[in-house]
Amino acid sequence: MNYRHGYHAGNFADVVKHIALVAILLHLRKKETAFSVVDTHAGRGGYDLSGEQSRRTGEADKGVARLMDMSGDMPEAVSTYLSLVTEGELYPGSPLIAARLLRPQDRLTAVEKQPEEFAALKETLSPFRNAIAEQGDGYSRAVKLLPPPSRRGLVLLDPPFEADEEFSELARTLRDGCRKFATGIFLAWYPVKSQAEADAFIGEVAAGGLAKAMIIDASISVPEGKLRRAALLIINPPYGLAAAMRESAALIAPRLEARIGTSWIAGSE
Repeated sequence: MNYRHGYHAGNFADVVKHIALVAILLHLRKKETAFSVVDTHAGRGGYDLSGEQSRRTGEADKGVARLMDMSGDMPEAVSTYLSLVTEGELYPGSPLIAARLLRPQDRLTAVEKQPEEFAALKETLSPFRNAIAEQGDGYSRAVKLLPPPSRRGLVLLDPPFEADEEFSELARTLRDGCRKFATGIFLAWYPVKSQAEADAFIGEVAAGGLAKAMIIDASISVPEGKLRRAALLIINPPYGLAAAMRESAALIAPRLEARIGTSWIAGSE
């Protein structure tokens, strides 16, 4: 399974991740104080859902495409997400979503390692004066960038999971990041191929001590070898996020033919 962004842009897991991202950013915007966003594995920023990579998997057809005819009253995170999706010609990845929701006082640093993806990312973010694209290792850059000057913000970790040690590297970065930015919000995406592997990852992260953390789990029924389940680990989730995601899930899960649940591993709302 290749988890590179282009193959899965707009799929069920992307939809859930991006709605959670939007909900967190909307919360951060409630205060006038500036906030910072660090995206550690930013990808190219925008994706052509009619392109070769997307067509190869067809996952967007069973994801965001099923939401495009929605109208009427809906949770703010869902309505904002859909407005961002229809804003341009490309499906917006996480850095583009974040850049579009920044205010003049806020900042985004988007990191991408692959040269071709970075070149596209730099072009995608070029219209946004308070968004910076960096080429480098997202794990090490994330820790070095913390804490941000604003002392408020979000760290998004969405690695491609192409290396055997990816879970351990992600867990280590989360522990180190939390030590440097204890009040920060951390949002980490990961595939769930086995419950034991997922539990081991959560255990590694929790070993550093967590005051408040929740999981959003999403799954669909697909043939073997396809991405069928993924989760988000959110450390220091803002108040109201769990309720907002449950409300959003009640609306989108039937359309995605997905199971979306929330659970707490530390603290509660």
